[in-house]
Amino acid sequence: MNNHNNPNKLFWKNKKVLLTGHNGFKGMWLLIWLHYLGAEVWGYALEAENNIGMYQDIIKNLNFSKFHDFIGDINDFDCLKSYIKEINPDIVIHLAAQPLVTDSYLKPLETWQTNVMGTINLIESLRLINSKSSVLIITTDKVYKNNEWDFGYRESDVLGGHDPYSSSKASVELLVQSWRSSFCTSSNTSVSSNLKIATARSGNVLGGGDLSQNRIVPDAIRALSKNEIINIRNPNATRPWQHVLEPICGYLLLCERLNSGNKKYCQAFNFGPNLKSNKKVSELVDKILEYWDGSWKSNENPGSFHEANYLHLNSDKAFKLLNWSSRWDFDKTIKKTINWYKETSLAENFYQNCLKDIESYIFDD
Repeated sequence: MNNHNNPNKLFWKNKKVLLTGHNGFKGMWLLIWLHYLGAEVWGYALEAENNIGMYQDIIKNLNFSKFHDFIGDINDFDCLKSYIKEINPDIVIHLAAQPLVTDSYLKPLETWQTNVMGTINLIESLRLINSKSSVLIITTDKVYKNNEWDFGYRESDVLGGHDPYSSSKASVELLVQSWRSSFCTSSNTSVSSNLKIATARSGNVLGGGDLSQNRIVPDAIRALSKNEIINIRNPNATRPWQHVLEPICGYLLLCERLNSGNKKYCQAFNFGPNLKSNKKVSELVDKILEYWDGSWKSNENPGSFHEANYLHLNSDKAFKLLNWSSRWDFDKTIKKTINWYKETSLAENFYQNCLKDIESYIFDD
């Protein structure tokens, strides 16, 4: 056993967990880990689209007494409130969102509606039923006003966001801060103080099962599987690359602390990789090609939408308060990710290969 802090199975056993966005990329990995821990998971999401085969493979491997699959829109307040009232969850992990920067330029209204109002619908539903819940809202590393600094952003740094996606997530951070002050204080006896709410900001996550468009790893995998050249739109952009299991582990640890009732955990937390994992997109693709033969070319378009050139998170708070730190370095992250795609038939062995990586992560193999 390693010296890292892992989620506690005794804590999670039979906990009722509402997981929104459970059939998305990060949501599916979290669903599998929660099932492994013995939690009772109640999912709430739109219909799975491009990952339907993977999601169906997960479903057939779950204990149905421990999993409830519900198709719904977080923009439908009445539906969401009714579902939450049925569950009365112990823990809520909110992933449902419009998650892509590129799509936010094409669908700004949908992005703001889903990311901001969808979050309001969730926590207002919890408030109205007076739920005693620990709530974790997932945002992004892109919530910070990007000054192209060469050092990591801390949770206390100024929020911002150039594009609709980033600004919508920064707005969620402000929303949660306001909500805690307005509705989660024991000093105000006219409102509920049962909710313990935190937010989590993670880096650029990698891992098997991501089929999104305009993300570098799935775009690279699609090209390599067809023996095509990988097109890169921003090769010199630097990002905090990390395996999807890194922030998920942090989310689970933070939920455990929130459940203790200690208000010091009701704040924002960064979950980013170590400094050496901050690499250029070109370096990421070069590393991918060490495990899968191919080539790439730059496809930069000066007239395209704005993207930050440099992003990096400081995760000292997560280390100090949660004993969380990144454990897979850049090389191992890429190797695990590419091997997953090589070994996995997306409609057959998604669940087993994800579970294998989860156990490898827990035991630091």
